[in-house]
Amino acid sequence: MKILVIIPTYNEAENVRELIPQVLSQEEKIKSFADARVDVLVVDDNSPDGTVEVVKELQGKFSGRIHLIQRPGKLGLGTAYVEGFKFALANDYDYVFQMDADFSHDPKEIPELLKGTLDSYDIVIGSRYSHGVSVMNWPMSRVLLSYFANAYARTFTGVPVKDLTSGFKCISKRVLEKIKLDRIKSNGYAFQIEFTVKSYYKGMRIKEHPIIFVERRSGVSKMNRKIVFEAAFMVLRLMFSERFLKLFKRKRDGG
Repeated sequence: MKILVIIPTYNEAENVRELIPQVLSQEEKIKSFADARVDVLVVDDNSPDGTVEVVKELQGKFSGRIHLIQRPGKLGLGTAYVEGFKFALANDYDYVFQMDADFSHDPKEIPELLKGTLDSYDIVIGSRYSHGVSVMNWPMSRVLLSYFANAYARTFTGVPVKDLTSGFKCISKRVLEKIKLDRIKSNGYAFQIEFTVKSYYKGMRIKEHPIIFVERRSGVSKMNRKIVFEAAFMVLRLMFSERFLKLFKRKRDGG
């Protein structure tokens, strides 16, 4: 079994030096229940802080297990993941992880998310809201914004997932083969919503696994007002393109 962990980066040199070895170390834990190889793919948007140099240094220590895609500039989170997914398909990976580079997502949860996909689910989401609110070091204003943004997305898209904006997922190859990756519209964090909603309406089985989300250790958050507005607009777009279209087809076909 081949597993690829995709980590988009922009100015994450401090974090990736520690994160990547911790991600790769999860292979031993996974081998206690599955025969697997874990690789990492870093998709970097021309970081000026030396992120690429750190990744190349680590490539020398972990031969063949760390891959790198260098892009010419800040092209967005969504396009980074789409490139990563295409790399995974081209190289025949069975399972793909999405995760942040800033330690907001604990690498120790990787085996737990994988267990869910091995238990017949197509996507397992590391969820902050499946059991109340599990967020550390966020101001209350951001907790409320995130919580109600998810409620808004859930209500309008009709997808029964409590953390639609989560960036920590384990995804089976089957999902990537079903989703038309070139039709994904989101460049920023709205990608998380769009990908999960489209997967749900393609009939993919989705499970939420509770995690504790911890605000980044170092570096600067990429969240801004533009990202929030893009996500709000994407929810409305998905409501019509996925939810209502499916209902219309069902009625048309007499279902």
